[in-house]
Amino acid sequence: MCSHIRQINKDALSAMIFLMLSLFLLSDSVSADTKSISCDPSPTNYTPNSRFGNNLNILLESLSSNTPLNQGFNSTAIGNNIDQVYGQALCRGDVTPEVCRDCIKNASQDIMTVCPTQNAIIWHEFCQVRYSHMPFFSSMVYNGMYPASNKQEKSISDRVSLIKVLKDFMNKLSDEATVNPSNLMFVTGKTKFSRNESIYGLVQCTRDISHSDCRHCLNDEFGDLEACCSSLQGGKIFSRNCNMRFQLYQFYNEPTINGQRKKITVAMLVTGATTFVLAGLAAGCYVIRRQRSNGTQKDEERSQSALLHELANPPSVAINQEGQFVSSQELPFMELATIMAATDNFSDSNKLGQGGFGIVYKGVLSDGKEIAVKRLSRKSWQGLEEFMNEVIVIAKLQHRNLVRLLGCGIQGEEKLLIYEYMPNKSLDLFLFDLEKCVELHWDMRFNIIHGIARGLLYLHEDSRLKIIHRDQKPNNVLLDQEMVAKISAFGMARIFGEDQNTGNTKRVVGT
Repeated sequence: MCSHIRQINKDALSAMIFLMLSLFLLSDSVSADTKSISCDPSPTNYTPNSRFGNNLNILLESLSSNTPLNQGFNSTAIGNNIDQVYGQALCRGDVTPEVCRDCIKNASQDIMTVCPTQNAIIWHEFCQVRYSHMPFFSSMVYNGMYPASNKQEKSISDRVSLIKVLKDFMNKLSDEATVNPSNLMFVTGKTKFSRNESIYGLVQCTRDISHSDCRHCLNDEFGDLEACCSSLQGGKIFSRNCNMRFQLYQFYNEPTINGQRKKITVAMLVTGATTFVLAGLAAGCYVIRRQRSNGTQKDEERSQSALLHELANPPSVAINQEGQFVSSQELPFMELATIMAATDNFSDSNKLGQGGFGIVYKGVLSDGKEIAVKRLSRKSWQGLEEFMNEVIVIAKLQHRNLVRLLGCGIQGEEKLLIYEYMPNKSLDLFLFDLEKCVELHWDMRFNIIHGIARGLLYLHEDSRLKIIHRDQKPNNVLLDQEMVAKISAFGMARIFGEDQNTGNTKRVVGT
């Protein structure tokens, strides 16, 4: 059943090793983060010797040389009609032309290696590269991505103060990036956080979108940044059109001075035995701060444990003022480590789709059983609300035309729902694809319609709970191996009383 997964704290030895390595690895420039890449599941016209493939090779090979290094941005297209490929490169506004060129060259090689047959975007520390078989210039579509490096950031004790200062600070940087044209939609800066600490921040947009679109993108991005990293000492969010980052140390280069960029330099104060002494002192401070933050962490754990206890040990059935069910029954719990192993650490290659509340990944358990894992969004309270609603609703439903919930998992901000895997994914992928649409002959369409109707009739009339789905659309109709339709996504569902036929709502939901 759902229960809290206790995190194992790092001990003093681990902290000491980490800090010593950090001291030894300091250099006169910012080291590159592990790259992040997103491969779109929709295929392109690529084959190794096709005209599109040749155009893609030419574009990526020439992107670094065709990007004006004094501007650090380039959008270009090669080819015609269905063989045309669109590419874009953006360098971080604080790097030298040499670093910009090398970064674009390396990123172009990486994206071709990992995603040659899919539209893709890759983020390196100092640049990003994107290509597609569809035109995307000047259009802003937000799809935030949490890089793996965020998980390596340490927790901060004064979370409340950080959120307040961070929000005002990032809002100010976003204004500077979008109001002043001379900034080229790139701004860095710092602000005082506490008596002895400052927050350093960076925001940037691709320069093919409007200033208003850039502002909207940064607004959405801060929502993700606040959700994932407001209790950490740093964090970053990537997206197609904008990037945002903050740290409690200076990670960017100083602005241009007399035509030369001033590099970030960190002098090695001591070597040998002195380094070990400093590392030991730092490790001691780290352990003390961790101990002081235990009180806050334990309060959060108790709150989360109380939630999970309620899910696993339901009281009597009750309906609140919004008509929502507020109790549950037992549901199998799955360890986070098991889910991460099954999904290859939530790899983009296992991504099945994305909705308003989170991303769905395919997973394979150790016994070979295929599952679908919904990783709920961290950006707002809606994630917890949907988690509660979906667990409570689906756990009590059993019908051939409803997707089956197999279990759940929760740790920290991770809220996970595990479903049966649907090999044919969702109905919209057939309806809105010119080739797949042909596969839906009339008998198959009738059976799908009939299955949806049977599922809705069960929800409205025949189940123990009278449920109104409120978000019924092709994306939320899944298809199993035999093309049997199964209704999914109950995060917005509304539960009625036994004799209730109408209801009022205070907010618009659904599509």
